Amino acid sequence: MDTATAHVRQEQKPQKAWRALIFLALAQLMVVLDGTIVNLALPRLQAELGISDSTRSWVVTAYALAFGAFLLLGGRIADFWGRKRTFIVAAAGFAVASFIGGIAQESWELIGARALQGVFAALLAPAALALLTVAFLGGKDRGTAFAIFGSISGVGAAVGVLLGGYLTDYASWRWCFFVNIPIAFIAFVGVWRQVRESKAEGSTKYDWPGVVLAALGLGSLVYGFTNAEHGWGAPEAWGFIFAGAVLQVLFVAVEKKVKHPLLPLRVATERNRAAAFLASFLSGAVLIGGILFINFYIQIVLGFAPFPAGIASLPMTVVLIVTAAVVAKNLPTLGAKIPTAVGPLFMAAAMLWLTRVSADGSYAVNMLPALVLMGLGLGMVFVPMQNLALFGVDKDDAGVASALVNASQQIGGSLGIALFSTIAAAATAAAGTASMAALTAGYAEVFLWAAAVSILIMPIALLLITIDRKRFSGADVDGPPVHLG
Repeated sequence: MDTATAHVRQEQKPQKAWRALIFLALAQLMVVLDGTIVNLALPRLQAELGISDSTRSWVVTAYALAFGAFLLLGGRIADFWGRKRTFIVAAAGFAVASFIGGIAQESWELIGARALQGVFAALLAPAALALLTVAFLGGKDRGTAFAIFGSISGVGAAVGVLLGGYLTDYASWRWCFFVNIPIAFIAFVGVWRQVRESKAEGSTKYDWPGVVLAALGLGSLVYGFTNAEHGWGAPEAWGFIFAGAVLQVLFVAVEKKVKHPLLPLRVATERNRAAAFLASFLSGAVLIGGILFINFYIQIVLGFAPFPAGIASLPMTVVLIVTAAVVAKNLPTLGAKIPTAVGPLFMAAAMLWLTRVSADGSYAVNMLPALVLMGLGLGMVFVPMQNLALFGVDKDDAGVASALVNASQQIGGSLGIALFSTIAAAATAAAGTASMAALTAGYAEVFLWAAAVSILIMPIALLLITIDRKRFSGADVDGPPVHLG
């Protein structure tokens, strides 16, 4: 009788873990797609709320910045306060913030709601990943679960573009916010019923000086780059950039000294993980920053309505999914270095192709080849990058390592949007006329810079990645999770 009961319990536990994966992955999808769901709605909501061009980018940047700035703290809160409890509170808070965004009547209300979404996303994402780590303790099931979880992360941004376009065209841009409410509710109820609570053991002291320095430093950098559209010599540009750099140096100094650092430097300084974090930062700038201007070109210059514009971006999504699946399957043979070094070549080629955009261009000639190339490049980079970020991390550091790779991508995206918006504004102004030709000149300049940022990933991969190919064979089943995305 006892043996039979034990067998049933062993069978039920993995079944419950797989059910939990559904709701955890749903929450992750919501967090990722909200980084891009408003992209195609920007022209319409900008006109309705009277948002200026210089303020427009903050509708996207506010979310990415708050998300990235507070992810490390979010990971620590989940570990210390309880991962399930943190998830439940964050899901409810995300729904409330989304409701506020949906009813916003002024630009400051909308941008504030986006920042609040980012704060709750910074709690939700690491809590979801930590709960998944606890649910799947080892073996092949763990690898499969994290492959599914990561794949959803990889396509979430593209789904956000498509869904945002559909809702903007056939309902209202406000539904880009309201749609999160039922998603958050389903995830809330599912995790409440299917997931058990877990906490980290040992000290639960927070590194508040590190939290303040990281948040202020990152915010200052993004604000400085955003203000650079008024000129790089302006104090509100270089002053904030300089202050942000100083604050980040102070953050590192504090992390070396405090007993319970927000970011244990051993996580970031191991050379293979450092390669992953740098690649995540740069690819985030290209993905989030560059693709924003692809959407602008498709809608504003080519004249696509929001939903057709979302459909137009699907080739990149499809190619990314297929490429990521092929790379993931062959990672034990390829190793991390080859795809991480080759992928940026495709990304750079895509951006260089886009420098040919013109006021009288076409989707088939100017966009489609670049989207295919971009999907290939991102698929090659994302899989080894996410694996490297978590491979070989001590179990006590797995949460912060996961938070750091997500934070790197979000902060890269924030800075990418700010920097590329500045470059576009300067190039458009230099054209001298308020015309589509001047607008596309600005976009072309952005794509040229995005190509340069893409190619920087290649030497990082070649010089820093040293993990032997055999270590990706999956033999280390009790190590930290492999997160494909």
